[in-house]
Amino acid sequence: MLTDAIIDGLRNDTPGCAQRSHFNHAGASLPPRRVTEAIVGHLMLESTRGPMEAAALVADEFAILRTNAAKFIGADEGEVAFGGSGSALWGSVFAALPQLRSGERILIGRQEWGGNVASMQRAASHGASIETIPCAEDGSVDPNALSAMIDDKVRMISLTWLPANGGLINDAEAIGRVANAARIPYFVDAGQALGQLPIDVSRIGCDVLKAAGRKYVRGPRGTALVYVRSNFLEKLDPGFVDVSSGPLVNGKVELRKDARLFETSEAPISLLLGLGEAIALASELGVEAIQARIARLATRLREGLKRIPAVEVRDLGEKQSGLVSFTVEGISASVVRSKLAEKSISIGANGVPYTPFDMTARGLQEIARASVSYFNTAGEVDGLVHAVEQIAKDVIQ
Repeated sequence: MLTDAIIDGLRNDTPGCAQRSHFNHAGASLPPRRVTEAIVGHLMLESTRGPMEAAALVADEFAILRTNAAKFIGADEGEVAFGGSGSALWGSVFAALPQLRSGERILIGRQEWGGNVASMQRAASHGASIETIPCAEDGSVDPNALSAMIDDKVRMISLTWLPANGGLINDAEAIGRVANAARIPYFVDAGQALGQLPIDVSRIGCDVLKAAGRKYVRGPRGTALVYVRSNFLEKLDPGFVDVSSGPLVNGKVELRKDARLFETSEAPISLLLGLGEAIALASELGVEAIQARIARLATRLREGLKRIPAVEVRDLGEKQSGLVSFTVEGISASVVRSKLAEKSISIGANGVPYTPFDMTARGLQEIARASVSYFNTAGEVDGLVHAVEQIAKDVIQ
């Protein structure tokens, strides 16, 4: 359990908490001091010893990072690779699949991340199709509807677990059971889940899972990880390799046999050490305790916003995350974000490109997104509700 004393300590260890109320954790969270110190400390080591030499000095720490990151998602060490962007890692693994042919199909959740959709559309340009899986009554991706869509032309199933445009939590395990039964590759975008929900890739049944480090796990920007199931690697043929992922041995390229096939020999060591500290902190606190506190704060925020005239909470799903989406009648989400920023409150604003199929299906052009994290407080939540209420009143007047 995250007690008030623990939360006070976490906030004292997060300099940004003294400056503003941060509700943009789904975009990028505030890093704790230990993360920043790990980054700066290694940069200082590089400045005195040299970057290559500094990397050699922290090799053991880097090995611990890989061990902890794998454990954090229930994977083996050889199934995890690091990079600078979750979308880039996802795209690299996707591009390593066999080329799509005319008539073949990709099945995706309606809330699929726009960057993933763009990659899939380019790959399907020669006659393959991308089809959205129907939703259940609560707006989540329907596993039964997916089962009815399966045939011998389906080459991939892709799911964004926690969509970027609201609090919906899709049933990744149920989708995984359908994919596994049909022996179809299953990709999961866990960008908003890492550090917010417990993750066990074996329970999900995914072949690939990616996430950025900057969101709920509270790592630095420019860090991400991807999981690739060990016996799925043999089905992949990457278009790009280097001296680490595919070195020349006796004049021939020898591809790595683990997920580091998708890493490069050049890496931002300082940032990844910061990610290691972030994962260590989340593990120490316990993701189950983090999830429970986020759920309580998000419920408080939703209930507060629902009481405001001219404000509509846009979240779907029976199970909901810490992403709270809403609109204010007569004012764009971007303006709401700007007005809150003037009050030292940070939120996000998402448009159609982020979740194109879902936003279009629901007739939404833009949503304001206030994402809570475990080190937010009830007082901050109430302050955000009050500030939105004032913005709504100004518009009505």
